[in-house]
Amino acid sequence: MKSVTIKGMSCQHCVMAVTKALSGVDGVKNVRVDLKSGTASYEETKPVDAKTIAAAVKKAGYEVG
Repeated sequence: MKSVTIKGMSCQHCVMAVTKALSGVDGVKNVRVDLKSGTASYEETKPVDAKTIAAAVKKAGYEVG
C-alpha cells in the first residue's frame, strides 16, 4: 500500500470526495482515506506517478502534503 498526506479535509464529505477522486485514477484500487490522520492509502495495479495522484486530489479540491 502507498500512502499520501491530504491537506484540507475536515468532514466525511471530504473523505468521500478524495476516495472518489483517487479511485478514478487508472491503476489505483482499494483506496482508504482516514480523516483523523489526514492520509489516503491505496494499492497500485500498475505504476502510478505521484504527480497523477496529486492532480486527482487537487481536482477534488484538496492538496497533497
